Amino acid sequence: MTIKLLAIGKTDNIPLQVLISEYESRLKHYIRFELVTISDIKNVKNLSEVQQKDKEGELILKKLALTDILVLLDENGKQFSSIDFSKYLQKKMNSGIKQLVFAIGGPYGFSDAVYEKAQGKISLSKMTFSHQMVRLFVVEQVYRAFTILRNEPYHHG
Repeated sequence: MTIKLLAIGKTDNIPLQVLISEYESRLKHYIRFELVTISDIKNVKNLSEVQQKDKEGELILKKLALTDILVLLDENGKQFSSIDFSKYLQKKMNSGIKQLVFAIGGPYGFSDAVYEKAQGKISLSKMTFSHQMVRLFVVEQVYRAFTILRNEPYHHG
C-alpha cells in the first residue's frame, strides 16, 4: 500500500519543512509515502469561498486514481488515539487497497465534490491548526502508527 498526503499550497516555514522531511524519510522504512503539494489557486481575492473550494476540489480530484481511498482531514471527522489510528492503518493495509490518500483542504475546507468522493474523515483535534502544521502532524502520526504496529519504542518516547 502507498500512503499519499495531498495538501493545498506549499510549506514556506523552513523549520516545519525540515521536520516534515525528517518524518517522510523515517516513513520510507515502513511504507511507500508521498507528500503531494497542490499549488495555491491564483487570484483568490476575486473568488468567493465556494468558488475557491470548488477550484481546489477539482485539483484534489485530478490527483486521485479510480482505486484510491480518499480520507479527508476534517474538523468534523472521527478522532483517534494514536493506537487506534495504527489499528485503522493496519485494517486499510489488510484490506488490500493500493493507495490510501489523506487530503488537507484549503483555508475554507473541501468542496462538495470532494466530500462526495471521500470514503472517510479524520479529525486530528477539536482545535484548529495551520494547514502547514497539519502536514507535520499527519506525517508524524503515520510514522508513530507504524512504530506502534512494529512494537518499537518511539511511541512511548
